[in-house]
Amino acid sequence: MTMEPAETHPGTEDEMLHSMRRRIDILHLDLSKLQVVTEAATGAYAATAVIAAMAGAEVHACARDTVHHGSARDAIDATRRLARLAGVETRISFSIGVSTAALNSCSILTNSGRLRPITRDVIRFLPREAVIALMFEAWEFRGTDFDLPACRENGIRIAAVNERHPDVAVFPFLGPLCVRLLRDGDMNVDGKRIAVLCDNPFAEFLIEGLREAGATAELFNDITPMREDSWDAVVLSMTPRDRPLGRASMDMIARRAPGALLAQFWGDIDRAAARVASLRVWPLTEPGQGHMGILLNRLGPEPIIRLQAGSLKAAEMVFRGEPLPADGVASLL
Repeated sequence: MTMEPAETHPGTEDEMLHSMRRRIDILHLDLSKLQVVTEAATGAYAATAVIAAMAGAEVHACARDTVHHGSARDAIDATRRLARLAGVETRISFSIGVSTAALNSCSILTNSGRLRPITRDVIRFLPREAVIALMFEAWEFRGTDFDLPACRENGIRIAAVNERHPDVAVFPFLGPLCVRLLRDGDMNVDGKRIAVLCDNPFAEFLIEGLREAGATAELFNDITPMREDSWDAVVLSMTPRDRPLGRASMDMIARRAPGALLAQFWGDIDRAAARVASLRVWPLTEPGQGHMGILLNRLGPEPIIRLQAGSLKAAEMVFRGEPLPADGVASLL
């Protein structure tokens, strides 16, 4: 799952450091003698560079200005502060923008928000032994993140993380995250009837989380089999396609769930078509193409720390040529 930085909950820095150390120990993350190029970021994502440094890497953190998540200077200051508290400040260097010199000596390049998109012009500077670390599972890949053909042409390996592995365990946060999305849309899910449209491995975690919160939740793997009922909400979590779900899909949802809230958890929709169909859509602001409608760090830093540490471990395993069992932490894209 690809996430963007946001402000960390106040007073959590000590908790963050404890969680980061624990995850490094659980994963046996060892990045000694490796060069990691990642982002400098605000909030929970300031942990990425610091985790790598705590695991023994020499880290270069790239910053850039963003509209919603602070300036480049904010990102550098936040990352440096966390690194100082962790005692690894001297292991991290910084730049505004992506440093060509850092790419030239890179062992692991993270697919982080302030580095994306990773273009052909970036990839050509990487050593052939470099590995790109994905912050999501292989099946979640979308072509807008980086130039996959350029990676193939240059022999750059791409490591994906198994978010369901017990040492990573990010997917169990999806259910509570969905509940949070609905609550943000002014819906207390307890006692509500909720249809979940999901065609991917998120399904069982969404259903479980909604039911644990008191909802009556039913799963449909597409819009067509969804029956008409007195649904209070429809949670959309469909794997993004070449084009957003359009007028026919929005009309079908409106007919089968009249008056229901359409919660866009994941998957692209045509918002204009949704308005024509008189659907109430949450969140009000459209997520970027292929992005989630709510970010994991809304639940605090823990799921982000797990995801980032797990992704670095996956990249470490690929870089060092370790075996990649089917049920392990890492896989190749």
